[in-house]
Amino acid sequence: MRVLVVEDDEELADTVAAGLRRAGMAVDVALDGAGGLERAQCNDYDVVVLDRDLPLMHGDDVCAELIAGGSRSRILMLTAAATTEDLVDGLGLGADDYLPKPFDFRALVARIGALARRAHPAVPPVLRHGDLVVDTARRRATRGDRVLELAPKEFGVLELLLAAHGRVVSAEELLERVWDEATDPFTNAVKITVSRLRAKLGDPSVIETVAKSGYRI
Repeated sequence: MRVLVVEDDEELADTVAAGLRRAGMAVDVALDGAGGLERAQCNDYDVVVLDRDLPLMHGDDVCAELIAGGSRSRILMLTAAATTEDLVDGLGLGADDYLPKPFDFRALVARIGALARRAHPAVPPVLRHGDLVVDTARRRATRGDRVLELAPKEFGVLELLLAAHGRVVSAEELLERVWDEATDPFTNAVKITVSRLRAKLGDPSVIETVAKSGYRI
């Protein structure tokens, strides 16, 4: 799951980003509205966490631009104001959810997860393939009676491959959706992660390498 946090309070933005990464998400950060819009237009984010009161470009305008441009990203708006009028305004712009500050971090993680399951297209909360079960809400994977101890990137790759329902997913798409913008585009991280994931999944193997195309389940 890839998330963009657009928040002008750098300390808060870094804290939120660090927490979301610990929850297994790939996170990019923008500190103003113009930068947030540019990133959101250039990358395929599952969720954009968007503060309303932003410098250079107001969060409302960022939201409106993304909706008008046909963005598939789900938008969660944040604001220091918590009135019903603000809620109505934010959702009226096309935002998918709204969270007033200060917020409980667990609630933020839960809402981001719920929104992400409705994106690219909707992903069910539990993904299955034979005896392999991935609970995306609880971040838990099992095969048969074994609980799989997966690193965040391994879980992200498995989740994306299962959600593709047999479609071949390229290494480039995996890199874009599971890693963040700081990742070297020429890295072999995808290949290494898939190899480790295969070992943890065990036999019979469920991940197929499609020559010059990518991977599929």
